[in-house]
Amino acid sequence: MVIIGAGQGGFQAAASLRSEGYSGPVLLIGEEAGLPYQRPPLSKTYLKSGDEGALSLRPAAFYETQNITLRTGLRADRIDRARQLVICGDTEFPYDHLILATGTRNLRPSIPGIEHALDLRTLADAARLRGALDGVQRVGVIGGGFIGLEFAAVARSLGRDVTVAEAAPRLMARAVSPAMSERFAAKHREMGTEIILNDGVTALDAEGFTLSSGRRVNADLILLAAGVRPNTELAWEAGLEVANGILVNDQLLTSDPAISALGDCACFPDHRSHHLIRLESVQAAADHARLIAKRIVHGPSAPYHSVPWFWSDQADWKLQIAGLAGPEDSAEILPDGSVIRLKGDIVTAVETVNNAKVHMMARKRMAGATPMTRESFAAPV
Repeated sequence: MVIIGAGQGGFQAAASLRSEGYSGPVLLIGEEAGLPYQRPPLSKTYLKSGDEGALSLRPAAFYETQNITLRTGLRADRIDRARQLVICGDTEFPYDHLILATGTRNLRPSIPGIEHALDLRTLADAARLRGALDGVQRVGVIGGGFIGLEFAAVARSLGRDVTVAEAAPRLMARAVSPAMSERFAAKHREMGTEIILNDGVTALDAEGFTLSSGRRVNADLILLAAGVRPNTELAWEAGLEVANGILVNDQLLTSDPAISALGDCACFPDHRSHHLIRLESVQAAADHARLIAKRIVHGPSAPYHSVPWFWSDQADWKLQIAGLAGPEDSAEILPDGSVIRLKGDIVTAVETVNNAKVHMMARKRMAGATPMTRESFAAPV
């Protein structure tokens, strides 16, 4: 088994192969140096603590005891499907089955002066950003999604002046309802963060950036958090089907039966909406990995039907989302501040803040054999 990508999904695939009883060789290839680590804390706790050791998914001894060959700091250049080889420079690694866990990379739009903005995707990015925060007062954030807002909350807690510029009319527009967007905008403004909406960035320089309205935002440090794109080039060059990700079936197999794909780079059929979707979620990557390992060791099993769920920690608020709503789904605000998204009478997602009980209940009921309705959501636990 060869796994390309040593993030959460790739790590989980290797670990799950062993826990499912696979005894053959397992090779885990990662482009970043060092042990596989958790990414979610990079935009939150790591920026405050700087504790790299707390990020490791497992210590080095784990890979030795599990007989997992870990090759990090190594880039996979090409897949030779005819000979079933992964080519990394001058080295060839044969595979019986290949798992692609290549993840995503930050989107860097072609804006003049974009080189003045920092990224937050890898541990190296986070270390650079953490160091840059020292000695600056004015922080500009381009993008009002999860990463941008998590970083903004940390920067405010450290006493920095923060401005968030979002090109869309509201925050986290791809992920949450308008009501939840408004609630978080109010939260950040109460913390002292300036939120600018519906105004994209047209140029950057060493002292800040300019918006499409002509407004100037002065900043000593700029974080670019304008979204990501899936790393599909390796798959595409190998002749695999690609469309908003590496296309896989409900067993997470690509168009080549000797290759699977998982996590942020995989585009798979959603049995609820019957659409092809791609999830940028640690939970999805880990679930994908477990299903692939079971299929490899024990043969085809039930198709991938896990309920998507997401979270974001911003200051003292934990946003949790169970399910996946479409942009056309309606929203109903509940007395406790939670929001349910509806397609007709079917609940497609539940958004909560600091309410783990409702979040877990929603995930459990959504995982049932029948769709959760507005009535069944309101039924006593």
